[in-house]
Amino acid sequence: MTQIVSKQKDQRLTHSGMSWQQFKLLEQSFAESPGIRLFYYKGEVEILAVSQDHETFSRLIGILLAIYFEEKGIEFTPTGRFTQEKEGVASAQADESYSIGTLKNTPDLSIEVVFTSGNLSKLNRYQELGIPEVWFWEDGLFTLHHLRADGYERIYTSEVLPDLDIDLLTRCVLMTSTVEAMRFFRQAISQ
Repeated sequence: MTQIVSKQKDQRLTHSGMSWQQFKLLEQSFAESPGIRLFYYKGEVEILAVSQDHETFSRLIGILLAIYFEEKGIEFTPTGRFTQEKEGVASAQADESYSIGTLKNTPDLSIEVVFTSGNLSKLNRYQELGIPEVWFWEDGLFTLHHLRADGYERIYTSEVLPDLDIDLLTRCVLMTSTVEAMRFFRQAISQ
């Protein structure tokens, strides 16, 4: 079954019943297509064409988190949209991802900007990949999920970055001026 969903300029196509080998061929065919992301979970493929708004929010979140890491002296490696895979089962590209401390094969935190539906299936992919914490930015809010033995639990304070004020981060992401958001965020976290 194929379904097309369009909301706020992102385009999303899902298709069920695709083998891992078919997915890898499809992935190769989109290798030189900027702005196209492919995801796989147990036979279901999602093709996402991201909008300018999507990229704007993603980059601003990344900038603000870099400021946080720098101000707090937290060593980190930004792994961005690095493709995370479990062969034959799941493949995902977060909008932003980070290894905290030393670089690891699996990032400690993955962040997705969501302009279309599908959070549950996205969490299933990340669970298969063993990502400890996943954040979604959707409709002007962050929702945070931490991996437990029986799946993801919705949390309200990051366990990966426990001192980060998520409400402050949210306010800054919603500011109309990037420079003002950066200045306000830096000033607030340095106090």
